[in-house]
Amino acid sequence: MTNHSVPGHDRSDAPAAPDAGLSAIISERSQLINLAYRLLGSLAEAEDAVQETYARWYAMSRQQQDAIESPGAWLTTVASRICLDLLGSARARRERYVGEWIPEPLPDRTEWISGRPGHTTADPADPADRVTLDESVSMAFLVVLESMTPAQRVALILHDVFRYSFAEIAEITGRTPAACRELASAARRRIRASGPPEAPAAQQAGLVRSFKQAWEARDIDSLIGILDPGATLTADGGGLVSAALHPIEGGERIARYIVELAGRASGDLTVLERTVNGRPGLVGQYGGVIVTVYAFDVTDGRITHIWVVRNPDKLRPWTAG
Repeated sequence: MTNHSVPGHDRSDAPAAPDAGLSAIISERSQLINLAYRLLGSLAEAEDAVQETYARWYAMSRQQQDAIESPGAWLTTVASRICLDLLGSARARRERYVGEWIPEPLPDRTEWISGRPGHTTADPADPADRVTLDESVSMAFLVVLESMTPAQRVALILHDVFRYSFAEIAEITGRTPAACRELASAARRRIRASGPPEAPAAQQAGLVRSFKQAWEARDIDSLIGILDPGATLTADGGGLVSAALHPIEGGERIARYIVELAGRASGDLTVLERTVNGRPGLVGQYGGVIVTVYAFDVTDGRITHIWVVRNPDKLRPWTAG
């Protein structure tokens, strides 16, 4: 990545790029989707940001395109700047959001069903739109990212996840390398302040399975034993479906709340173990269609956070059509 900047002049004597150049440009899509999702916490917004990035590339003349030494770096720079702008306006949008806003959950790669309606690729489940699931997309990590300033989030993700140097990040953000280094440091402090590291996946899987069994049995005492006394449940219905508008605090309150939900549910509701953002989680199926996704955070052998996503607009990769 040696040229992040958008060229300001044509190079009329540039040779015509071979057809392979188009393939190289398109091949960057997966990297851009991965970057934009981590920056925005929304697959829908990530796809829009990447589409806008490509629109700006194709809006240039062939000479302008040929003058760019590293198209991949150019695309990353533009996508990052678009995401930075979107993050800047996201806070105002979130204030108008009905209830709590939770990042969009993603299924395991093998269970990714579909992309967004009207998707521009030939295959709506194109692997280029699938996000690599690792610790940098766990729900717990994405929620912490939401507490950061846009600049902190961009500096942290570009440096710690995508291994960009602070000099390169400075070119992207228009700040000095020293300022970018401090932004990333501040972001890491926020992560440390959010609590201890996530439990190993195997331990989380066991607790999530126990939670599911106790929930299905409506065993309040077992649920209270599985949940941390200071646990929090946050739900996101987006105003489109019913969901708790405010976080529910306390293990006992959460246990009683979800048992009450189980009592209201009809026999058509099935709870299944699934991978959510690379971590063990649950999904609720109604009539064979996933209508709710549950993500968990586990610390010291107990469930500390439950994120419940019910907004249908955020469940498109989980549902057909």
